[in-house]
Amino acid sequence: MFSPTSQTAGLLDSGAVERSVAAQAWAYGWAISRDTPPPMQRAGYWEVRVGKPEQTTRYVLPHLDREVLKQLVANESAAGTWLKVCAPLESVSPLLSKDWKIHAPEFLMSVALARSAESLAAGYRVHIERVGALLRATVLTEDGDLAASGQAALDGAFATFDQIVTDEAHRRRGLGRSVMAALTNGALDHGARHGVLVATEAGAALYAVLGWPMVSPVTAASMPVEVG
Repeated sequence: MFSPTSQTAGLLDSGAVERSVAAQAWAYGWAISRDTPPPMQRAGYWEVRVGKPEQTTRYVLPHLDREVLKQLVANESAAGTWLKVCAPLESVSPLLSKDWKIHAPEFLMSVALARSAESLAAGYRVHIERVGALLRATVLTEDGDLAASGQAALDGAFATFDQIVTDEAHRRRGLGRSVMAALTNGALDHGARHGVLVATEAGAALYAVLGWPMVSPVTAASMPVEVG
């Protein structure tokens, strides 16, 4: 799957990418990472048919277009519908009805990839493999237990970093950094030049330390799914 942004369109002199390009690269990369059909480009947003009960469809808006968002809120409000809007909460929330659940703040981030030293805490080892368009990195203990993991979806010049997780028992040992370093170097080896991701507030703090600038705040909202 190659997105329209998968080469070098939209790159800035700083090595970062424009918000619309970063959002599009992330939408396509997320679809690769989560094994969904590719996004469908609509007027002002991308539609991803996720196909899961808890998330049937997601709509990614690269910026706040009030008319587009109003139409989506009015016409696409089935249970399991998600919105990802590249805009701050205070701008988005007044356009949502009370039925929408607003989630914790997220942040779209992008960086020009640079090779990183793969330092690793004693007692761990890193394994990285490519499966199709996915790079998967795992950090294992000497006994083979999973301590941390993550993956990056490869799409031409872009790598979308996703699901970077450290087991609670192994935190504060730099394992998240080790996963990011392994994925970054692997992505460079496979031709990627720019990284994108959407992070939680806690994750964004880590990535900022690693040199990832924020491109845009992201407001996430969903229509709840009844359980049972």
